[in-house]
Amino acid sequence: MKHIYYNLLFLLVTLTSCSNASKPNDPIPKHETFKIQSKQVGEERVINVWTPENYKASKDSLPVMYMADGGIKEDFPHIANTLAKLIKENKIKPLILVGIENTQRRRDLTGFTEVAKDKEIATVVGGSEKFRAFIKDELFPEISKRYRTTTEKSIIGESASGLFVMETFFLTPEMFDNYIAFDPSLWWNNHYLVRTAKEHLANFPSTEKRIWFAGSNAEDVSPYTKELAEILKAENLTNIKWKFSDEPKEKHTTIFRATKEKAIIWTLNKTE
Repeated sequence: MKHIYYNLLFLLVTLTSCSNASKPNDPIPKHETFKIQSKQVGEERVINVWTPENYKASKDSLPVMYMADGGIKEDFPHIANTLAKLIKENKIKPLILVGIENTQRRRDLTGFTEVAKDKEIATVVGGSEKFRAFIKDELFPEISKRYRTTTEKSIIGESASGLFVMETFFLTPEMFDNYIAFDPSLWWNNHYLVRTAKEHLANFPSTEKRIWFAGSNAEDVSPYTKELAEILKAENLTNIKWKFSDEPKEKHTTIFRATKEKAIIWTLNKTE
């Protein structure tokens, strides 16, 4: 019984850790906020948008990076500040950041599951398909209408958000050009995404995609990120540019901040 309790506690920590990833003292960058009524998820959603310093003074169209956990009290501030820093240092080109504030995080970021223990983490789980439809069918057009954007899109996420990033990569790879996932919760549904990775890769589109993912020392995460790296290496699809960052010295709660800069630089610079 005690073993079951600690397993459930671990699931709760790993699926909710993002809310603690952005420390209260993170400076809140200048940004715009708007609300969008979603038919796909059946509720109003708050969207935060950060643009680079010279955006309003120029006429350039920019790529867009999307993120769940995108509330002001979530991960939006520290990712926006990181992008600003990297742009100022000429380590990446300017882009726009779109943060989606959470309502029912564990509902939106998890796919279906047949594992009873998974279903204990929230009243409702398995809503990722609808959340993805909200992003694609409702949020993408709204961002294109409000901002000057190119067609290039990226997505970034950690833990359960990382799971959503990986699920999107395998199930609807055409949605984004670039994927970044920190300690993705690949154990979900008896590590379904890893078990079916070869099947999805066999039907992968021919367009070029980039994916960067990292694994900490978390016992329920590390084996699956490593296994996925071995699968990508073995399948060796030429149109998938990928990089796995094995981070055994990092914890689940530290890996996001510890590796975010190198993740963003590698993914957006497209030098490899």
